[in-house]
Amino acid sequence: MFKTVSRLVIVSTLMVTATPAFSGQATQIFFCQQDEKATDAQVDALASEWLKAAKGVKGGEQLEAYLRFPIAANAGETDFAFVLVAPSFQEWGAFTDNYEGSPAQELDEKLNELADCTHSTIWEAFKVE
Repeated sequence: MFKTVSRLVIVSTLMVTATPAFSGQATQIFFCQQDEKATDAQVDALASEWLKAAKGVKGGEQLEAYLRFPIAANAGETDFAFVLVAPSFQEWGAFTDNYEGSPAQELDEKLNELADCTHSTIWEAFKVE
């Protein structure tokens, strides 16, 4: 019995201490089709407004966002990508848990007037040393 409990304690301790060392950034990439009448400047302004609102949501304080417009790529139906980065999946989870009804979610309707961003993927990212 003591041997089993000891192993459980050791394994649990190793898991708790090892997890933060290997936890990567949470990155969500939205693939968007821009409305014909929308300009890149309008998309940029709205993305900036959205990020400011998102940083006011619990868990979103440290979010970063990037707009990526393809220059030379086989991007298919994608006119641009909106990339959202959280420092950890814990912060990402807190943000998504508090997103509903937030000022950032209210801006989603404005985004729908400029672009269609129905497809997204979530990635775990690690900095290469």
